Amino acid sequence: MQLDNFIEIDGKLVKIEGERNLLEVISKSGIKLPVFCYHSDLSIYGACRMCMVEDEKGRMMAACSTVPRGGMIIKTNTARLRKYRKGILELLLASHCRDCTTCENSGKCTLQELAVQFGITNVRFNNDKTNKVIDDSSPSIIRDSSKCILCGDCVRECNEVQKVGAIDFAHRGSNATISTAFNKPIAESLCVNCGQCAAHCPTGAIIVRDDSSKVLDMIDDPEVFVTCEIAPAVRVGIGKELGLELGDNTMGKITAVLHRIGVDKVFDTATGADLTVIEEAGEFVERVQNGGTLPLLTSCCPAWVSYVEKKYPEMLPNISTCRSPMSMFSAVVKEYYKDKLPEGKTKHYHFALMPCTAKKFEAKRDEFEGVTNDVITTQELIKIIKESGIMFNEIEPESVDMPFGTASGAGVIFGVTGGVTEAVLRKVANDNSRKALAQIEYVGVRGMEDVKEAVIPFGERELHIAVVSGLANASKLIEGVKKGELNYDLIEVMACRGGCISGAGQPYISHRHREKRGEGLYRSDRESSVKCSQDNRILGDLYDFVMKDKIHELLHVSYVK
Repeated sequence: MQLDNFIEIDGKLVKIEGERNLLEVISKSGIKLPVFCYHSDLSIYGACRMCMVEDEKGRMMAACSTVPRGGMIIKTNTARLRKYRKGILELLLASHCRDCTTCENSGKCTLQELAVQFGITNVRFNNDKTNKVIDDSSPSIIRDSSKCILCGDCVRECNEVQKVGAIDFAHRGSNATISTAFNKPIAESLCVNCGQCAAHCPTGAIIVRDDSSKVLDMIDDPEVFVTCEIAPAVRVGIGKELGLELGDNTMGKITAVLHRIGVDKVFDTATGADLTVIEEAGEFVERVQNGGTLPLLTSCCPAWVSYVEKKYPEMLPNISTCRSPMSMFSAVVKEYYKDKLPEGKTKHYHFALMPCTAKKFEAKRDEFEGVTNDVITTQELIKIIKESGIMFNEIEPESVDMPFGTASGAGVIFGVTGGVTEAVLRKVANDNSRKALAQIEYVGVRGMEDVKEAVIPFGERELHIAVVSGLANASKLIEGVKKGELNYDLIEVMACRGGCISGAGQPYISHRHREKRGEGLYRSDRESSVKCSQDNRILGDLYDFVMKDKIHELLHVSYVK
């Protein structure tokens, strides 16, 4: 047997099959090395040194930054390595806040997990991180420098994947820290509230702001009429954490939970997405036919809108005037119930259950103040469910409430990259037969690729469409458009790679697992009897009786420099 493509790992031969580093080969052999700074989604950093291994000569190397070579003989679990890793953990704990039981990240902290794994019961060094420095200026995330281990995951996510540049390393040696420019509060930085820094933080140094207590207080108030809307991506993001399979559609169970804890009416944001399709498709066609500003840039993602405002303000005329599905639907629900509160209720409180931290920011924008009263994320709902003792995997599913109880499959797939574009194409297509809709699936807008392109016949011309997720990818695309190197009519942008299914408010999963969540939404679409937004009969009543002469006021917005 030729051994040129094999590595001996703890006495077992493992074949090299294109892995980019030794860590990936070792993982394939059934061994999970401890890591802090390594993420398959990010560049190789090699700072934490927890993944050190030995070769046959006793030389130590970081598995994450070592290129695999045939003939290597690697040991992953020697007395020397165990002592080395424990030493690193002790040093990290010596410069880390140890209030683990009251930490928001307790139970899902990598430092805590590895300390248990390696039996760290005593730290020999004095704790030098007793003073907390909390930055809670952002409506989306909270930063606690006393819990930072300088792994750099947040920095690389913000600068490489999102190309926002809100945070970076500052100072050197023992004074090194993660900071914004000039150490300003995060809310005054370039931050767009995407929250991906929090999603990649292995400790509790950056967490998603928790607004669940405010929601529960309003639910408990007998004089408050409480309504809620659930975003499409949430239904496929919650199950794995609560005993179900990754990507399972749990919409019925989520609805049942919200009813159980006291929410008066539960709705599906996919109904709002149907409204967005009608309005955005109409705006798109009007721009195409009448020489309007192109390419039309989608406006569903608040982190993307904020990114354009801060980095490409000259492109604001290209942003669709349509509100996001959340803000559209919240406005409609508020309008409907403004004079229809049940007896004994004196106030209407509407909150949204979202996969996205940027939705918290959107709800607080001046343009939408008071429309969506509060936003909680999938993670916050999981916390509520666990605190309440509800057995999520056993609760019987329930349907959403009337009068907004219908949504199309097109509205549901908004939660995955390419879904907005596909929904709009279903609206502008002349043929809505099953065969025609099946053909739209294969024009190139589906899939987890970061950038996708499609060319669609439209009358006597063709529509050139781009679908992009991840803000760094979006930035490259916009730069190409500005230079005249790229020409599109419509560009769909989601700040998070893979779309809302990968939002920072969701339980974190690696990029290779996102497809299962996306497939969960497409499965819901296939099972829906209403495929196109224009076939959702509830919309007719909304336009005729609820919005009437307030359509533009309730469904559209203008973003200015």
